[in-house]
Amino acid sequence: VQLQASGGGLVQAGGSLRLSCVASGATLTTYAMGWFRQAPGQEREFVASIHWTAGSRYYAGFVKGRFTISRDKFKNTVYLQLNRLAPEDTAVYYCAADPDSGYGLSTNEAEYEYDYWGQGTLVTVSS
Repeated sequence: VQLQASGGGLVQAGGSLRLSCVASGATLTTYAMGWFRQAPGQEREFVASIHWTAGSRYYAGFVKGRFTISRDKFKNTVYLQLNRLAPEDTAVYYCAADPDSGYGLSTNEAEYEYDYWGQGTLVTVSS
């Protein structure tokens, strides 16, 4: 599976961005797709996940309703809509794929659950 993330950029605090991650090379029926982020000097952390078939979604606590994960089955693409961005959201955002996520009952928060990773896209939020 190849993952190609895009959509990052520079935005002012309070602004919005939409990240995209195109998946190729596999049928995603049993997959969960996740977004993680890594801020400078910090460990990578979970942001959100979605089960490709069930559509179940899970978010990290810090999201607080600001971000939305979604997927387009026809385009094999998962999105992360980022709203009300704050400087502390500055990070490289990675998409990832877990090929064995069962029926979508898991939150898929752990990095070790994901076998495939995209290259990351940088989001910079200025104050």
